[in-house]
Amino acid sequence: MKKPFLCFLILVAFLCGCSDDSGMADSIVVPDVSAIDYAIDIPGFVKVYSNGAFVDVGSNDVAYKANERPQMRVKFAYDFSIGEHEVTCDEYNDVAKRSELPLWAECDGDIPVTNVSYYDAILFANAKSKLAKKDTAYTYSKVAYDDVGHSVSVEGFSFDPKSNGFRLPTEAEWILVANQGWQTQFTWNASNSNYEPHEVCSVPANAIGVCDMAGNVMEWVNDWMGKFRDTVITNYVGAPDGGSVGERVVKGGSFRNESSATNWVSRGDVYTVTTTTRANYVGFRLAYGSIPDAVWMKSSGEASEALLHLLSGSEKLRSLTGSYKSKLVFRNDLTGNLVLVDYSSGMLAYDEIADTLDAYHPDISPDGKLVAFCTGLEGVDGKSSVYVRELNSAGTNLVRLKADAAAIPRWRVLENGDTVIVYVSSAANNSDKANFKKKSTWQVTFMGGKFGTPKKLFDGNFHGGISADNRLAVTGARLLRARIADSAETLMTSAKDSVWYGGEQACNASLANDGSKRTLFLDFGGKTGRNFVGKSYDTHERLLIADSTGTLVQSVAAPSGYTFDHSEWALNVRDSVGGLAVATLANVNGAHTKIVAVNLQDSSIVELVEGDEVWHPCLWRKQNASKSGESLVDLDSAGVYFNETGGEGAVFLRYKLELLWNYYDEVNVVALGSSRMLGGFNPTLLSPEFFAINMSNVPNTMYVSEYLYKNYVSHQVKHLKYLLVSLDIDLWYKADDSETDNFFYSEYLNYPGFVYDENHDFWKDGVPQGMDDAVVDAPGNIDYKRWLTSQRGFYADEGFGWGSADLVNNDSTWLDYKNVEFEKAFEHLENILKLAKEQKVVVVGVVFPQSPAYRNTGSFGRYGIRRSEAGAIIERIEKLGDKYDNFVLMDENKMGDHDYTDEMAQNQDHLSVKGGAEFTARMDSLLKKLELGR
Repeated sequence: MKKPFLCFLILVAFLCGCSDDSGMADSIVVPDVSAIDYAIDIPGFVKVYSNGAFVDVGSNDVAYKANERPQMRVKFAYDFSIGEHEVTCDEYNDVAKRSELPLWAECDGDIPVTNVSYYDAILFANAKSKLAKKDTAYTYSKVAYDDVGHSVSVEGFSFDPKSNGFRLPTEAEWILVANQGWQTQFTWNASNSNYEPHEVCSVPANAIGVCDMAGNVMEWVNDWMGKFRDTVITNYVGAPDGGSVGERVVKGGSFRNESSATNWVSRGDVYTVTTTTRANYVGFRLAYGSIPDAVWMKSSGEASEALLHLLSGSEKLRSLTGSYKSKLVFRNDLTGNLVLVDYSSGMLAYDEIADTLDAYHPDISPDGKLVAFCTGLEGVDGKSSVYVRELNSAGTNLVRLKADAAAIPRWRVLENGDTVIVYVSSAANNSDKANFKKKSTWQVTFMGGKFGTPKKLFDGNFHGGISADNRLAVTGARLLRARIADSAETLMTSAKDSVWYGGEQACNASLANDGSKRTLFLDFGGKTGRNFVGKSYDTHERLLIADSTGTLVQSVAAPSGYTFDHSEWALNVRDSVGGLAVATLANVNGAHTKIVAVNLQDSSIVELVEGDEVWHPCLWRKQNASKSGESLVDLDSAGVYFNETGGEGAVFLRYKLELLWNYYDEVNVVALGSSRMLGGFNPTLLSPEFFAINMSNVPNTMYVSEYLYKNYVSHQVKHLKYLLVSLDIDLWYKADDSETDNFFYSEYLNYPGFVYDENHDFWKDGVPQGMDDAVVDAPGNIDYKRWLTSQRGFYADEGFGWGSADLVNNDSTWLDYKNVEFEKAFEHLENILKLAKEQKVVVVGVVFPQSPAYRNTGSFGRYGIRRSEAGAIIERIEKLGDKYDNFVLMDENKMGDHDYTDEMAQNQDHLSVKGGAEFTARMDSLLKKLELGR
């Protein structure tokens, strides 16, 4: 490998004065640049003495994306080291061969390793740390790989910034280093790279000896994508999670970018980048060193050193609860706020419901839409109120129960169908019988967002729950007390109050809601518990279960070094043999650092959340039931087109198929294609005689469009008249066996719903009952659902204008060596026309407009083809109408001579909301004309 071109003094002065034309030369402030010693302390790494330095991330320039604004200043209170260059194929293979990594790079030599996901990169970093006998920066419990060996999910993943090991650089670190002589003129870029990566450090390094930050390949950094604020943050490490999209940050330019379009502000790629994204132009370099007192920036703009780690995703929760529709709510004791984890979102993220109220003992409503909580704590005789709020990120529609005192709320559904909340007048301990009798248990309806009139049930604060048959109520706050009735009618009147567990100290009582009438509780290592277990144990070291008579039937030991607290039955998990509980784990110092699920069938414990102080968990799952009657589909597979391993391509298709299953009986127009159709055609703007859905997806190939039409649309949409297909000829270099571009080559196998459909011949003989409900209840993403379903698949985006023609992301001569791929794409189009003709469906092929500026280049559009070739290709497509009289070509680009104005463009090759409205109006006119000829 060639040595980096280190700058001599005069060259350093020249390079450090160079900048791109964005006017960002003053983005870094260091105490004394001349005094910084950039010694190499690890072979292949440059030591960066950054302690005391400042760097600006983001920009105030409105030309940048919203997630790249505003400019935020980051201060460093530590030093670190960074790789001189991106990890090469040989380096990757060397570590892989000497470690547990299953994947060897699909290349060799000193070119950057690419086509690796974020997970692949961090697994490499850990493997390198282990080989060097250093700390590992990343922890996880389980890794899943695809058939090739790429990591598609890492269960229980967390990043420890305090670890002194190899890791990915943070975005702020990357920018700090990149700004030591930002030089787009010395890079491998679209103008000189032949659209392939080159040997690392084969162009001059920057002022401190670091290569290829502005070119060759883009690079993964450590951060989740988050928002910036106009503030100063010390030791910034990004967002705490990827939010609803699960977006990661990539930096720098690559061999496919023009140097003039490369800058250090940009944080993403053409399409959304998630943890499992892979591309042949994205690699990574490593950093080394701990980050003390790391600070994360939440989506709310709040900076925090205390981070919650989610350790299990939707797949793990489904294995525990039997449903993808599971939610967890708990108290963050550091803030007093409730935290929501919605596992059905398909993304491993959490929302903290910020409020001035102290929220204890949350309980999720039977339908999963609301949460009740109180402001008092079990065992404390203090003032407490009960509240209910909607279970969303903002906790909207907060309502307070008008009662003098109310604590420990628990939801119930009565036999008459009323939804009620049972609560107690005091959460005080119940050791004194006389004082206990002065407290009482109450019930109040909650309907339409309002409380009804409270009704007293009986004396005694029985806040552990009431059985479904109304014959048992329990409580545990010093003593395990039970109220036992001979019949449902007598629980309120002549029931018998008993003390269980030999009158020994107990707490955290919770009555099962599965009909078994078992009571879950904790004790203080008493004699009764010791005799049952057969050995001594300390306070809260055992989770105990008593049957409906108070007799102990089971115990589960806490993990070594921990004790249980805040134990509760999971809601709606009905299993008469075992059952599922949720609890916190306290360490030897008494800190409640983990929330766990306890599978009582085999006593196994699954970690769900890790944090500094996590309290009072409530785990809920939705009852699987079809709205249209008893479901005839397998709810573990039907409609499951997405999970936390999925990227943007999967989440788009998940909601496009939801549209199909919801509207297949009404639809007569379907749109297929790429992101150009996705943001260009709005089905809701068509005339009433046309009912359309937009099933276009990202990324797209003609193979994908044919697959969706042949296997889904042609079978299910019985009234289909018109099929709209985007003809993105500049993208017809994509191969059918491309893992990154063709979703239905292999990625679809990661999601049970697609395999389930395939195994049932795509339901061509009829849609089974319950399919529509199954897909609605399957894992998804609430933001994408909102964006896509309200406008039947149209993805609206604001406009930034057509821009210049600098953005050419591919070699415009690709037809010279990608002719086979091009002809396959043409064949897929012809297959669509053939099938459509058999079904008497008219196909409208659309060439979407691109920037008029491409007229002044040799490229047809953003992804190439020589302009001299494009005209003949479009003519060849148009002539398909001679063979297939059901085909109409709608060329809205006209080789760049179109009339779509600048305000109608989102970027160089996509329409904005306004452009989409204009295109849809033109499509509406065309469809009306075609209707006249039918």
